[in-house]
Amino acid sequence: MEDRITPGLYLEMTDRAIDEYARDRVPDVLAHPGVQRATWWRNVKRNRADLPPVLPEFDHLGVYEVDDTFAAPDTPAGITGHHFRHYPRPGQGIVSGRPTVGLSLVLISPKEESRAQELRDWADFVHIRHIAEAAVPGYCMITPYENVAGGDPRFMHFYEMDTDDPETAFTSMTPLVMQRIGDEQTDAFKRWAWGPSLRIMYVNSFVRVGASDST
Repeated sequence: MEDRITPGLYLEMTDRAIDEYARDRVPDVLAHPGVQRATWWRNVKRNRADLPPVLPEFDHLGVYEVDDTFAAPDTPAGITGHHFRHYPRPGQGIVSGRPTVGLSLVLISPKEESRAQELRDWADFVHIRHIAEAAVPGYCMITPYENVAGGDPRFMHFYEMDTDDPETAFTSMTPLVMQRIGDEQTDAFKRWAWGPSLRIMYVNSFVRVGASDST
């Protein structure tokens, strides 16, 4: 993150207290082969009404930067894990030189497996492209990842932010895109907002609580 594209990200979602998670779980995952760095995050918009989640909601997020040797560990009760590898296309956006302290996490899947590539192409060349071009304040790199195991969620869009108010940055994004392409009534907006066979599995904003490097 921040100044590089990480080969893989392993995510853990939990409702455990964040201090407990950082104390008891983070060291175990950091000790796992292939793990380089851990950050842990607080959900700032739980149970959002504008984009209700398909996946179970959660309070806290662990993000582990991993290399190609990593294999996802078993998870204890109360923790769900997802292993993603970098999709072989570049991230879009900017490197601001400031630390990543906010996230917008977007998880999507195709309605039909046969349309997964069509969905991916729309996401990279239409949806993310317009967001990057809008230069949303607080937004930095937007990087595509795919689920190592396949299935749901198939793709992750990992929006790094250098603001500790990620929800405000997120809510400012669509109006800034509309200034470029038109409002909700235009065909251009509809093409941007709703890709082929798109299923939105989860969208939310997170603020960083802590970080630790592998030893």
